[in-house]
Amino acid sequence: MLVVLFRHGPAGSRDASRWPDDSQRPLTEKGAERTRDAARGLGRLLKKAPLVITSPLVRADQTAAILHRVLEPKKPVETLDALRPGGSLRAVTKRLETCGASDIVILVGHEPDLGKLAGMLVFGAPATGLPLSKSGACIVTYIGPVRSGEGRLHAFLPPRLLRRIGRKKVTA
Repeated sequence: MLVVLFRHGPAGSRDASRWPDDSQRPLTEKGAERTRDAARGLGRLLKKAPLVITSPLVRADQTAAILHRVLEPKKPVETLDALRPGGSLRAVTKRLETCGASDIVILVGHEPDLGKLAGMLVFGAPATGLPLSKSGACIVTYIGPVRSGEGRLHAFLPPRLLRRIGRKKVTA
């Protein structure tokens, strides 16, 4: 299984007068554009269509929608409450345990939780996190069942690199 941790794209600045409920804060126009470029780059690295699972917050949901449009998976985006800030890492890993060994799963979420999840999947300890930049990704591979500390870090992809890969012209 390939697990891709993808941090939501650049969102508007926290502003209680515009978004009294921070969960409603959306991506900026530039953030959506950067996320689209990063999604194209990620798409060039993946071998098949993924399952996209997202946090319910607007900025993560918008990021997941962009990934879905660019990567064209056959299944609709799934929302997982455990991916919201402060959600249960254990619940996320339990969801991963239900996926198939040959699946590619993209989890769209927030920092510091995604970094902690990466630390738990790879090192067995959330305290040893791998913080992700906005529209950045971390790919963890599993041979066998998903268990804490048994994932292997396959790639750590800053958004600048993903965008560069996404903008490259492919020549045949």
